[in-house]
Amino acid sequence: MGIKEIRKAALSQFATNGYEGASLSSIAFEVGIRKPSIYAHYQGKEDLFLQVARYAFQEQNLRIFEYFSERRDQSLEHTLHDFLFWMGQEYKNNNTAKFMLRFSFFPPVSLYNEVLDIVNPFLENMERKLTRHLRNTRDREPFGHMEPVDVALAFITLVDGIMVELLYSGSINYHRRLNAAWPIFWRGITLTSPHEA
Repeated sequence: MGIKEIRKAALSQFATNGYEGASLSSIAFEVGIRKPSIYAHYQGKEDLFLQVARYAFQEQNLRIFEYFSERRDQSLEHTLHDFLFWMGQEYKNNNTAKFMLRFSFFPPVSLYNEVLDIVNPFLENMERKLTRHLRNTRDREPFGHMEPVDVALAFITLVDGIMVELLYSGSINYHRRLNAAWPIFWRGITLTSPHEA
């Protein structure tokens, strides 16, 4: 068994059990190797976790890029609205997304700064991509008086709030918040002037 199998098992263990709940022994058991074999590829649990984190955030970055690329001809309203549901499905069905969301909000205390060094560039990149997408759609689908960068930041803030609800309370409350927040967000960005009621 090689590095990919160890990484896959570690990703699953960390995503499901958290940093403290995952052990090198359980990862080795899942792969079908002995614990000392992990040290041939990684210095220890912290090194393994950080390598998995870099991989997970890179993979999720690619999936988000694909999401927006595949929908560049779809209406902005549907693209953004569907993204909120898509992220919920990603969390449910994809360990990479589950890992990314869990550790974006709850990084291990001992690796806090190292994880933020991975999370912050990811969020900045997402903001740039979303801003670019919004600029590209603005000509055919104006969204009021708002600047694309402001809409991107507001949307990312909405995503953050809804994802926290998913992590804390589960799917029912996640959908409840999404259904309450979405129409307010959409109306807010599609007003034609800042003074429109």
